[in-house]
Amino acid sequence: MAHPVVEQETVYRGIPASPGIAIAPVHVVARGFSAPDVYEIGEAEVPGEQERFLRAVQRTKRQLVELQQRLDNLSGGGEGGIFEAHAMMLEDKSVIERVTKAIASRLQNAEFAYYAVMQTFLEAMRRVPDPFLRERTADIEDVAQRVLHNFQPDSDASHPAPDGRHILIAYDVPPSEVATMARRHVAGFASEQGSVNSHAAILARAFGTPAVVGIEGAVIGVRALTPAILDGYSGTLILHPTPATLERYRRLDEQKASVRSRIESERGKATDTLDGRALTVSANIELVEELAIVRHSGAKGVGLYRTEFLLLNGGEMPGEDQQAAAYSKVAAELAPHTVTIRTLDAGGDKLPVEPLTEPEPNPFLGWRGVRVSLARPAMFREQVRAVLRASAHGKIALMFPMISGLSEVLLCKDVVSRCMEELDREGVRFDESLPVGVMIEVPATALCADLIAPEVDFFSIGTNDLIQYTVAADRVNPHVADLYRPTHPAVVRLMKRTVDAAAANGIPTAVCGEMAGDVRFTPLLIGLGVEELSVGPQQVSEVGQAVRSLSYAECAAMSDEALKLGRSAAVLELCLSLAGKRYPDLLE
Repeated sequence: MAHPVVEQETVYRGIPASPGIAIAPVHVVARGFSAPDVYEIGEAEVPGEQERFLRAVQRTKRQLVELQQRLDNLSGGGEGGIFEAHAMMLEDKSVIERVTKAIASRLQNAEFAYYAVMQTFLEAMRRVPDPFLRERTADIEDVAQRVLHNFQPDSDASHPAPDGRHILIAYDVPPSEVATMARRHVAGFASEQGSVNSHAAILARAFGTPAVVGIEGAVIGVRALTPAILDGYSGTLILHPTPATLERYRRLDEQKASVRSRIESERGKATDTLDGRALTVSANIELVEELAIVRHSGAKGVGLYRTEFLLLNGGEMPGEDQQAAAYSKVAAELAPHTVTIRTLDAGGDKLPVEPLTEPEPNPFLGWRGVRVSLARPAMFREQVRAVLRASAHGKIALMFPMISGLSEVLLCKDVVSRCMEELDREGVRFDESLPVGVMIEVPATALCADLIAPEVDFFSIGTNDLIQYTVAADRVNPHVADLYRPTHPAVVRLMKRTVDAAAANGIPTAVCGEMAGDVRFTPLLIGLGVEELSVGPQQVSEVGQAVRSLSYAECAAMSDEALKLGRSAAVLELCLSLAGKRYPDLLE
């Protein structure tokens, strides 16, 4: 008599993108941005093919508008704005012009000409080292796939899904797929590609759909209908879970639901410590369409608006009017809270503001941040003018990145003064007392913080770069990942020096790097004297809860002790000890 085969429990590890636990069989979908058929056309057929392309674009636009409306109705939070951005990508004039020209020059069918143009653009995007920007390829692919499908709108390009509740496994998951998951019984999803900043992840968090990204080999290695657990907290996918594992996750799901309910009930509450020290918990954003999520999060404004994402539309900065409109929208919708706009931080691991004749040998130490802005005064002036114009519509602060010394601060301030004089002569309204601050992300700036503080209105510590520059370890290089330590004594001392210099000059210090959103480090940052934590919108409630669970006095005593320690591990242990005592449920 044959005995049933007992499958061994298998664990895949990835990156947690949306919290939650899903227990269901898996449904595997292998998909990609595949090439359409190609065939030659005659010159007389060119106008007809160009018209076919434009019709496909219009069909896609109608679908995106419907999807945006449906998503807003379902979520009630305005997340449909993501598909408004998709519609803008769809109708990008430079893309439409390139495709219509490609049809005529290639003498090939419209869908293949479109595919060729989009592949060229996507390949350039995939080569950008910055993961934030690379993730936007998923949005572009999503739009492109829809256009290709709409050349033949009667064909069925959808992937059939099982009728029952299931966990979706795919190479990548486009945002439009996430928007329709609830009605297709998708309990959660795992993908090989993606990051916590992708639009798919943003939507998953908005809908409370568990998600894990970056699981290598998931599509090939996972068999359809395999029983599984998806853990969006730790970033794991467990196949063939044992009865003991199932029971443990059911209990964990109940516990997490209780914690989530408590945190959600306090969303929007003041983030004061137990002994009355006020802290601001604000949000980091990249795109205007994230505003709905920021409002829903309870964040007190935006502590970092990354303007380099404006480069996605054609690879160059939009004009002054377009920038002013974007900044004004953010400022008006988040009033009376402050929106801190960081000027262009191009270069390094981000999109370049213009093509370089040859690659830089070390872009992190090269032409990036404010160095680019000062070298391109016309572009810099346009951005500063746009920010000033937007300041008439809400509370805005202006912040300069990659500052390495006082001279750059004075040069930037001079540009601001000149732009104010111009706008005043033109009769354009703006906030004459617009706060101006700098990013502290270069060790030289932290060491000279006492010289810079009298010249600015605030500091914002960018821990991501400050850590990598201080310990000389590239934060995106896996070979030295273990050297990238937020609690390195040198990093802690530089942050303390920065905060003290700011306090001595009566200006506040914020932290807007990854450390700000990690509740393990909240006691340290509070104890060092930081006054604002700017985090991802999905982290606002959790960080706010951590702040309300701590007292400034005990955090200050802990940070004083941390400043005496010589090992990163010892500093981390101190942080975990206090955090674990005050909010153990947030660390599990």
